[in-house]
Amino acid sequence: MSAKLVRWAEGELADAGVPSPRADAEELLAHALGVNRGELRRLLVLGREVPDDVARAFEALVARRAAREPLQHLTGRAPFRHLELAVGPGVFVPRPETEEVAQVAIDEAAKVVGERGGAGAVVVDLCTGSGAIALAVATEVPGARVHAVELDKDAHAWAARNVDALSAVAAGLDPADQGASPTPERIVRLVKGDARTALYGIDGTADVVVSNPPYVPSDAVPVDPEVAEHDPAVALYGLGPDGLEVPRGITDAAARLLRPGGLYVMEHAEVQADAARAMVAAARDAEGRPVFGEPETRKDLTGRPRMVVARRLDSQAPGS
Repeated sequence: MSAKLVRWAEGELADAGVPSPRADAEELLAHALGVNRGELRRLLVLGREVPDDVARAFEALVARRAAREPLQHLTGRAPFRHLELAVGPGVFVPRPETEEVAQVAIDEAAKVVGERGGAGAVVVDLCTGSGAIALAVATEVPGARVHAVELDKDAHAWAARNVDALSAVAAGLDPADQGASPTPERIVRLVKGDARTALYGIDGTADVVVSNPPYVPSDAVPVDPEVAEHDPAVALYGLGPDGLEVPRGITDAAARLLRPGGLYVMEHAEVQADAARAMVAAARDAEGRPVFGEPETRKDLTGRPRMVVARRLDSQAPGS
């Protein structure tokens, strides 16, 4: 396999401003060959030549990536924690920073399951997109009962595909074996609807509500072409001058869904930390009482303020 071909692709992508040209070149060649990057590197060391048809397919992929089409759209896959999710046009590509948001939800759900002696924790993922957070919780916390809500039809279709595939894996079936095996029980209950009003049937029972909602202000167009031109606007822009109009609705939904003591965690932009805490602190019940305890900001793995976390108060308690 010719290392020269990888070096050529790396140069093309670097000239186009792609942030990780070598890694992307290897991912694209591995995809064209139908192998993982580990196997690709072994073949590179052995000096194996690339078949002509694969080389042509690879060159076409490189041209598309140089035009700043997202790598994940070209491979059809996006890593998220220990999962590989199907993604493409019409759904937000999950980011590494959201993995830490998922970690908070996972830790809380695991704690609840442990406290209940293995009985299920109820977890709700609002604005689930590809299903990334919901599926991470469902696959990492045995006993978690996970509900996920998505309104956009394209994103919902991607989430359904991922839920079905990972449900098949959990049942010991081949996800690619369509129709030949019985339909497995879904490991996530996926609901198509408005995250602000969905799931009224489980009001006051959720142990965790987690969300990565749209939160970008309308005038803050993302710099990266992969985001600005390819991530769906409905998944990016949170409406209102501060981008927090949708998150306010999500916060109200969390207040409705959570039991007293339940945990709310919501991703936001690093510049929104103060505003996100104020938003959560301002939530009130029907009697005008605060819904959440003191909200806190937590950081992602790069040290940036990335999420707001708060517990649901017992609104019936004296002085609450």
